[in-house]
Formats: sequence, C-alpha cells, structure tokens
Amino acid sequence: MSVRDNIAHVVLNRPDKLNALDPAMMEALVQTGTELRDRKDVAVVVVSGAGRAFCSGLDLSQFDQMRERRAADVVVLGDRLGAARALGQKAVHVWSLISVPVVAAVHGVAIGGGLQLALGADIRIATPDSQWSVMEIRWGIIPDMTGTQLLPEIVGRDRAKELTFTGRRIDGSTAAEIGMVTTLADDPLSAAFGLAEEIATHPRNALCEAKRLLDLSGRVPLTDGFDAEQDAIAALMGSEEQVAAVNGRLGPTAKLR
Repeated sequence: MSVRDNIAHVVLNRPDKLNALDPAMMEALVQTGTELRDRKDVAVVVVSGAGRAFCSGLDLSQFDQMRERRAADVVVLGDRLGAARALGQKAVHVWSLISVPVVAAVHGVAIGGGLQLALGADIRIATPDSQWSVMEIRWGIIPDMTGTQLLPEIVGRDRAKELTFTGRRIDGSTAAEIGMVTTLADDPLSAAFGLAEEIATHPRNALCEAKRLLDLSGRVPLTDGFDAEQDAIAALMGSEEQVAAVNGRLGPTAKLR
C-alpha cells in the first residue's frame, strides 16, 4: 500500500498467480483495510491488481486442501470484524468498514472471490473486455465471501440468482449494463485515480458521512435513515472543515445558515 495526496493505493500483488487469493493474501487484505480505517490522511482508496488481472479468485491449491479436509476444518470462524467472522468475508467486508470511498480498478479477470472482492468497493471501474463470473457453482460450492448478500443489492435478486446458478462468465460491458460495473474505461487504473483525485478535493468528514448514510439505505427503517441524515448535517454544519469549504468556494465573507 502507498499513500499520496490523500489517496491510498492498495495493490493485489501475486501477478504470477493472477492475484489468486490464499489465506496469506486474505490476511494481508484484512490487515491493510483495518489500517486504513484508522488513517486520517486518506480521503479515497483505490484497489487494483498487479500484472494481467485484478483477481482470479481462490488459489486452486486451496481446493486440493478442501478435498482432504472436513467442512469444520475449512470453515474457520473468528472474532467479528463488523458483520463478518470468516477470513474470506473479512477480506471483502473490511472495505465497507473504511469510512472513505473505495474505488476498484478492474482489468483481466474478476472471478469467484475476485468478483466478490470488487463488490466490496463502493465504485467499480473496469475494462470492457474484463471477465466476471460468480463461478463457485462450478466447484460445487457457493459464494462465501459476502457475495450472496452484496450481489443482489447491486444487480437485483433475480439477476444475482441467474449469475450464481449458472456460473456464467460475462464481460465488462455486460457487467456495466446490469450495474455490476459502475464505469467502463480502457485504462481503469488511470480512470480510478482521476476519480479519486476529484473525490479527494471535497471535505473528508462530509465524504465519510455521505458513505455511511448511503450504506444505511435499504438496510435500516426509513425513519432511522432520515434521523441519521439530520444527525450528520448537524455535526457537519458550521464545523471548521465545512466553513473552510464554503469560504473556499464563496469567499471568506460567506455566511452559513
């Protein structure tokens, strides 16, 4: 991970394995995400993959281990990180626990666990020819890295079922049509940094509150969501950061209501 101009860049760095996920990489993702939760000098996070792909999902060596182990040995639950207890879930869920926006830049493949990792970001920018698949059904398993809960929210329940039941592979253009990809770009990393630079010009506290409130939508009763809006605006209005933002745009004589 590197940080420059209030933008953190997290790189999946197993290019020889198409950034396949093994326990060590998942632990590293959790550790990096947890570290970013506590950093006040970061306004946006960009996640990308080194080499030819974003992430090819679970390392195939893990399937060999599954054949030799009981489910009780494979499914290891630990202390909760947010809502997640399993390591794979934490590796995805931690990005939603980071208070600032997270942008995934996707090229090559984002399949299985790689697709679920991309779903953990707030925004996904991908190449038109990138490859996406909820492919777990082909291995006789189900998406277990938060995918069954995140995918229906993003693409709709029926579309999520179709993709999960078939394991069908789709390209980035199709993924954008159904809402899985936010924006298409021939160079998603450059596009992600361009977007991150734009986002980072805005007050960090307002970005954090905006992300928190948008993530509440549909997950809490409407009354709670409305009340949370008013709590947030009351905390932001007149704060040092907010006054500086108004003065910077309207001049030092600008008055707040």
